[in-house]
Amino acid sequence: MRKLGTGTILTLVVLLGLLAVAVVILVIGWTMPDGGTPMSIHGYIAMGLGIAFTIALGGGLMFLMFYSNRHGRD
Repeated sequence: MRKLGTGTILTLVVLLGLLAVAVVILVIGWTMPDGGTPMSIHGYIAMGLGIAFTIALGGGLMFLMFYSNRHGRD
């Protein structure tokens, strides 16, 4: 079995800490007593388009990374 270095352990601790902070903020926001501001149908459409665009952009960048690697353009 391979030993983990100090840098790897530090990276894991930092990332797990950031995940914990994100979960706490999610729980606080989700369980607000007043329920927050309701979102209209336009807000849901904008959010869906933003998510779709972000996923498409990430997929396109991954494609370009693999394409350039296979064709020796690195």
